Amino acid sequence: MLEHVPGWLGALLHNVRAGASKLTIVDPALGSFASLDLASLAFADGQRLPERFTADGEGVSPPLHWRGVPPEATSLALIVEDPDAPSTQPLVHAILWGIPAADGQVAEGAIRPDGDGDAAHGDVGRNSYLREGWLPPDPPTGHGEHRYAFQLFALKDAPQLDPNPGRGAVMEAMAGRVLAAGVLTGIYSRGEPAEIGPVGGVVPA
Repeated sequence: MLEHVPGWLGALLHNVRAGASKLTIVDPALGSFASLDLASLAFADGQRLPERFTADGEGVSPPLHWRGVPPEATSLALIVEDPDAPSTQPLVHAILWGIPAADGQVAEGAIRPDGDGDAAHGDVGRNSYLREGWLPPDPPTGHGEHRYAFQLFALKDAPQLDPNPGRGAVMEAMAGRVLAAGVLTGIYSRGEPAEIGPVGGVVPA
């Protein structure tokens, strides 16, 4: 959709961004928590997302894997946000809720609307376009680099939510219940030179 924004407009809005201070993982309502290791086979932290996972490619969700889930955790939640979106709040690209509380992984392409995905990966919530599933990165041409923050939370005593919760409902449910969290950041831009960084590491045994 945003690929149709003219480059001059993207450049004009270059400094209009939601800001990393509004990411879910830095919300003070979540309290203090330990760290989780979150990584991907497809890209390294802080490096460019392969086009395959964006609106310029197949638009599938990338593979993720993690370790370090506390034994007392009862579930995991994943929220993917773009803090560089030209809006007042980060753009939500995906929500997964009710992921089993264990070291594990989400396969490539697994973040899909209910009925099409893998039930073992948890329930799929609504992105900022009010749809279930993965919203592929689609930054405006000329707007510069956008960071896509994959944030994984280990929770205790998480309450039940509607089948397809939005960001606000998930954040409210997580308040005071986060035991550990990790973040993995991928970069993508459109209409400017970009280097492909190293891919991610091997999935831990």
